[in-house]
Amino acid sequence: MTARFHVPLRPLWLCRACAAPWPCATARLALLAEYRDSHVALSIYLAGMLYDAVDDLYRLNPHDAPKPAALHDRFLGWAAPRAPRPQPTD
Repeated sequence: MTARFHVPLRPLWLCRACAAPWPCATARLALLAEYRDSHVALSIYLAGMLYDAVDDLYRLNPHDAPKPAALHDRFLGWAAPRAPRPQPTD
């Protein structure tokens, strides 16, 4: 199955293709490839998806919805740019 089918099933926010919490690993790879030239645009897109997911998930189950930190990590944390690790010098 191609990456384009790894889209969110709303309001559950599971992947339509593999049923993993969205964005699944395949969706993440596809998003990184699609937005490879604009990390800012990827962050804005994911922030909008996070906003919608919070609304949907809390509306479905206000007493047992995912914690805000977990949703942040799921939607934005994986896409945060990482500083390159310094190479050891001999």
